[in-house]
Amino acid sequence: MAGAVEVDVPAPAAANGGACCHAAKGPGYATPLEAMEKGPREKLIYVTCVYNGTGINKPDYLATVDLDPNSPTYSQVIHRLPVTHIGDELHHSGWNSCSSCHGDPSAKRRFLILPSLLSGRVYVVDTATDPRAPSLHKVVQAEDIAEKTGLGFPHTSHCLASGDIMISCLGDKEGNAAGNGFLLLDSEFNVKGRWEKPGHSPLFGYDFWYQPRHKTMISSTWGAPAAFRTGFNLQHVQDGLYGRHLHVYDWPGGELKQTLDLGDTGLLPLEVRFLHDPSKDTGYVGCALTSNMVAIDVKPLKVRNWILPEMPGLITDFVISLDDRYLYLVNWLHGDIRQYNIEDPAKPVLAGQVWVGGLLQKGSDVVYVTDDGQEEQYNVPQVKGHRLRGGPQMIQLSLDGKRIYVTNSLFSRWDEQFFGDDLVKKGSHMLQIDVDTEKGGLAINPNFFVDFSKEPDGPALAHEMRYPGGDCTSDIWI
Repeated sequence: MAGAVEVDVPAPAAANGGACCHAAKGPGYATPLEAMEKGPREKLIYVTCVYNGTGINKPDYLATVDLDPNSPTYSQVIHRLPVTHIGDELHHSGWNSCSSCHGDPSAKRRFLILPSLLSGRVYVVDTATDPRAPSLHKVVQAEDIAEKTGLGFPHTSHCLASGDIMISCLGDKEGNAAGNGFLLLDSEFNVKGRWEKPGHSPLFGYDFWYQPRHKTMISSTWGAPAAFRTGFNLQHVQDGLYGRHLHVYDWPGGELKQTLDLGDTGLLPLEVRFLHDPSKDTGYVGCALTSNMVAIDVKPLKVRNWILPEMPGLITDFVISLDDRYLYLVNWLHGDIRQYNIEDPAKPVLAGQVWVGGLLQKGSDVVYVTDDGQEEQYNVPQVKGHRLRGGPQMIQLSLDGKRIYVTNSLFSRWDEQFFGDDLVKKGSHMLQIDVDTEKGGLAINPNFFVDFSKEPDGPALAHEMRYPGGDCTSDIWI
């Protein structure tokens, strides 16, 4: 589900909000518009790649992909950094420092933080020494995190203006949702403790985003790790093992101020984003299972030859352009990427759509049924001679808003459940979508295709993507 959620937040505080002033220059950019207008074109991107759950007994790794069209290795993996253990399930990533510390000349964007969803480890990767060939800097062990905080299953990582790193954790080390909360690491990546006040942990954990001028943080809710790590079971939703709430926290105090129940139309709220303009009080949340966003509703399709009579789009990711003009979302099961004009945040207008996979493409066993009873499937083009596997899952937008990069793996166990060997045994791919930012519209770049089926250790599953200089989902402005 993807929808505009406006929360009752305090009036904006001073622009520096208790953080560093903006007289000097630290990492990132002073404003989102400066990033959009003056940021360089992306030439590299880091991609978390997973072997866990594929049958290949190798560590997960961080891939470096060449995005420079003038390079002889364009659209290729040019470096692979394996982590130290098998079975981690690398997932999301974040920076040690970003635009929230732009005013601190001592702050440097140097380390990429890689939480391991299943093992509980947090890897710290040095990307500054050689951006094309990152190296492992430190491993924060799961035992240390659990002993000092009781937390496990780390997910979303954001840097704070204080220099600390904050990571949402989805449960305790046994996978119980009741143990979830927010981990704090200091600037040397030592475990400091929990961010939230005692007794103020959320019902479930997943993503979070803070808006300092409004003294507010919003967190979303996936489900209990003990449930989702074994695959999706609809009975678990009925048993209350998945979330349907947003949690509103005082920032930076860590006091839970409000819990918003999204009801049966807001099941599995995943990614949460505020508009980039730090003075704005509007945010969006993507609710996966019910595939709507309050203001944006992706209707389920009647289908045949599937596990249910209706198939949700399963909105698993979305991004907002740095000028807050467009929102882009993915429907992992249906297989399309959508572009919405959100100049009126409460009334998004569909401006573009492109099909890049999914369960309803021609050649699939599954068909959708039209209102007049006809069986239909979508045309999905090949790219560089390759049939597109899986569905669009994670997306990243260029700073100028003109290019989208997309991978197709959600979580290894769910990949296997919904797409089977076609994805898990053949591996992921990465695409680039051209964006019309004037009139609206999306088109596949026919010259870009990163094929993770050809990796040296075998087919890998590709998930989140980060540019070395930050992007519209890693950086928060204060």
